[in-house]
Amino acid sequence: MAIEQQATTTMTGREDDRARRLADLDARTIIHPHSVIGAPAEPLVLDRGEGAVVWDVQGKPYIDGTCGLWQCPVGHGRPELAEAAAEQMAKLEFYSSFGDYSNEPSIRLAERLLELAPPNMRRVFFTNGGSEGNETAIKLARLAHHHAGRPERFVILARTGGYHGMGGGSLAATGIDRLRAGYGPLMPGIEFLAKPHAMRGADVTDALVAELEERIERVGADRIAAFVGEPVLGVGGMVPPPADYWPRVQEVLRRHDILLILDEVVTAFGRIGHWFGCERYGIEPDIIVTAKGLSSGYIPMGAVLAGERVLDLADGASFLHGFTYNGHPVGAAVALANIGILEREGLLGRADRLGRRLLDALKPLERLDHVLEVRGVGMMLGVELDPAANAAGVQAAARADGVIVRASGDTIVLSPPLVIDEQQLDTLARVLTKHVAAA
Repeated sequence: MAIEQQATTTMTGREDDRARRLADLDARTIIHPHSVIGAPAEPLVLDRGEGAVVWDVQGKPYIDGTCGLWQCPVGHGRPELAEAAAEQMAKLEFYSSFGDYSNEPSIRLAERLLELAPPNMRRVFFTNGGSEGNETAIKLARLAHHHAGRPERFVILARTGGYHGMGGGSLAATGIDRLRAGYGPLMPGIEFLAKPHAMRGADVTDALVAELEERIERVGADRIAAFVGEPVLGVGGMVPPPADYWPRVQEVLRRHDILLILDEVVTAFGRIGHWFGCERYGIEPDIIVTAKGLSSGYIPMGAVLAGERVLDLADGASFLHGFTYNGHPVGAAVALANIGILEREGLLGRADRLGRRLLDALKPLERLDHVLEVRGVGMMLGVELDPAANAAGVQAAARADGVIVRASGDTIVLSPPLVIDEQQLDTLARVLTKHVAAA
């Protein structure tokens, strides 16, 4: 055996042993999110990443078609973000932002976000992620009405298929039954409306707006605090709304003095071609919830942006709410560097261009009987399958072929890094097409 071949064989053996040891240790020590307690699946142990590719501990590369959980628009392995974190850690790693304490990176980040946001946004409340952000938004909306002398306005309108997190209030507002099952009574005061594409046809928006008007009349506008929704449904199947949906919904809400909370945890920071998804749909929400793309996932970081209407209602109220790591200086420093990359590299425009390329490549799948729809906006795409086609099986087969996609119910969802190159994008489409066709 040649020396080179022997060295490769030895290294492969070492990596195999490392992978087995880590997998065994994982199974004995970790409860994973969305896993079966007591019956852990064998993990894919990832070791490193660069751009739109990640490698496991055995050295096998995978094209990342999901950004993990949609959170890395600038891609993996960006030294600029590691350097920003290290520099801030060496200067001030953390201090509480409760009360009157603050730090320069969080102040600079708040200023930057308000520069990028719709003009009605006035203040920023920092969080560690999307679930915390939606908890914050719901509490802020209820508190605002309460402080304004309307404590009976606490009902939250949400949507079937909407995903807002796994906390107490955020899960209560999540309209996906499988995620709510088994946890007993959730926070009361939630009213669910139809999914934007649940009723198909030319009059879909008419039907949805009529339902909204009827629900407001039945519940009573004087009891409703806010409507919460994602610009584009994410976990609920990557469902873009009809073009006229959001402006018409906003008009109804404004007429009844109901606040609009826009959950932009997925859609903000370039995912659908804009800094904020509300820009794409021509609306001005009262509260915007962000996370994920704010720091590209390099460190947990989220931000809730509050607009004029909610701040006017809440003016003078004590907001007795917060999380230990609010306004984390390292998170803020990384987020500022991340926004700089998105801007310098023109990644917002790239999301639109590459999203159209990927959608065009996948659209022919609709000719298959077991493919119900291929849809998307920007770099958020979904391939909805007949339940019998087994989306989870497609996910597993694609991963074996070196492409990571995600089965969300019966839909294969895609949200690659915005830095993915055309060749990688085409490979993703080819591998997914192969396994969807074979499902």
